Amino acid sequence: MVRTFNSGATRDDIADKLDYEGFLTPDVLRRYAQYMNKHRLQSDGKLRDSDNWQKGIPIDVYMKSKFRHFMDTWANYRLNMHLPVSAILEESLCAELFNTMGMLFEILKLKRDEGDKEHKKYIERIFMEENDK
Repeated sequence: MVRTFNSGATRDDIADKLDYEGFLTPDVLRRYAQYMNKHRLQSDGKLRDSDNWQKGIPIDVYMKSKFRHFMDTWANYRLNMHLPVSAILEESLCAELFNTMGMLFEILKLKRDEGDKEHKKYIERIFMEENDK
């Protein structure tokens, strides 16, 4: 399906396209980036790269940390349900988000690597078949 605008310009229908602008919100992404930037400073005083986590952290490490931060979120929520949102709650929610994104990153990386192996096997098999002819 094609959309036609008043100007006469046309574009494909958006039904099957991901709506990042609708799925995400700048406020949450900004707060998460602030959290990540704050935690770049390591205990040895050095500043780690912002994408350091993408070098690889074991999934079980993410899971254990995610659960600890969930417990912080839950406890803070239970103790302060009647109070305005606290900075502590924001921190624990951002920590949960970090661990969730890290776990998903590692899972997708495994999936991609597995797909790469299958693709390589497929190419090798075709190459072998071509050479056998």
